Amino acid sequence: MSAPVNSESLDAQVINVPLAERWRIYHRLQELMIPCWCDADGSLRVQINNILTAILVRSTLMQFFASRGELIDWLEQCWKL
Repeated sequence: MSAPVNSESLDAQVINVPLAERWRIYHRLQELMIPCWCDADGSLRVQINNILTAILVRSTLMQFFASRGELIDWLEQCWKL
């Protein structure tokens, strides 16, 4: 389980996502043990402390918002590396 997060944390980033997807993304980030929370105004905040966390957040957002073609291109680029 992730450590409690202070909503005033300076390294927390606001992620603008549609309300319909916010809780699904929140729960996926929690599964990845990435500290995140929803503020009273409905914004999703994520604590990003290192490059691995940034990559995981990006990957999670891609799962929800990238088109099939974009996901295929991204996967092909990963294979080339």
